[in-house]
Amino acid sequence: MVRLELNPRYLELCRTEPVSRVTMPYGGEAWLITGYHEIKEFLADPRFSSRWATEPDTARVTPLPLRPGNLLSMDPPDHGKMRKIVAHAFRPRIVSDLTDRMRELVTTELDAMEEAGPPGDLVQRLAIPLPVRMIVELFGVPYEERAEFRRYSDVFVATSAHTREEVNEARDGLEQFLRKLISIRRASPSDDLISVLIEALDAGQMTEVEAVRTGIGILMAGHETSLSMISNVSFLLLAQRDLYEQLLADRNLLDPAIEEMLRIIPLRSTGSFPRRASEDVEIGGVLIRKGETVIFQRAAGDRDERVFEDPETIRFDRERNPHLGFGHGIHYCLGAALARAELKAAIGGLLDRFPGLRLAGSVDDVPWKPGLIARAPESLPVTW
Repeated sequence: MVRLELNPRYLELCRTEPVSRVTMPYGGEAWLITGYHEIKEFLADPRFSSRWATEPDTARVTPLPLRPGNLLSMDPPDHGKMRKIVAHAFRPRIVSDLTDRMRELVTTELDAMEEAGPPGDLVQRLAIPLPVRMIVELFGVPYEERAEFRRYSDVFVATSAHTREEVNEARDGLEQFLRKLISIRRASPSDDLISVLIEALDAGQMTEVEAVRTGIGILMAGHETSLSMISNVSFLLLAQRDLYEQLLADRNLLDPAIEEMLRIIPLRSTGSFPRRASEDVEIGGVLIRKGETVIFQRAAGDRDERVFEDPETIRFDRERNPHLGFGHGIHYCLGAALARAELKAAIGGLLDRFPGLRLAGSVDDVPWKPGLIARAPESLPVTW
């Protein structure tokens, strides 16, 4: 795949074979789901186990499967219990407070970029500092320690960019980092996520492994995914600059524009995290046997002609947009409201400050991160 383009084979499968057999880079064969309705059915079916997908023989795109104990690798009832605990840190008041901080941070970063003069790099000036600052505040991580978890993050989400050994070392490093944070926060509890995990840990509601690995899952999803999405949305608006012009002309389009870009941007370079059937299940007329692995390509489902009119066209005035950008079912993204607020603060800030913003070079000059689960520009040079 190139930049934000989706391989047309996915769309062909969505139309003709929405549940198809594929060979994975690691672990053998799996079922790939590309149809919108079939993806929703799969995500809502408790017979597909995330916990089983932590087994080493699971077909997957990453060198190693997720470790058990992470919220993303849990099944009911453990998943529901753990999600209820950590959801406390994402309640509306917390997100509202962070939203105010986002606007302040965007202003500060764009002040610095404007003062330095063009060209500027939106990845370094906006896409990295905004979600990193928000996740460290949500967690209660000292901001000066952000580099410690950032150096593990790209390795953690590697497909081919790093070896199994390097991925394992990054996971160990992040677990050590979280254990250290838990130890430090015990002496000064607060309203942050680390304190929430400690409270549940001390009450016997989770084990230390679950606290650490669930913390890592949220830490990674909370900054790496948002970082990539801010970069991608910025790139898309400037690569197809008529889209940026539409938002300049009508700021009321910003909210629906964010939803449309969540639909159209194929954030993941490959399929989803895998799940495995805990019994024989039929989806889309295909029988999936117990133990078999299933992944899905969300971006293909969000271009399903059965659901979205003119799905390949980016339309900021789309009236109905039930996209799957944040998932569906029990694993629906806990931080969806926070992610939307970050995108709105970032893009709104650019529109306010730089109406003449454009790429500093050609679209083809933008470098992209290779070999990772999420696709995103390595840097995004802009001028104004």
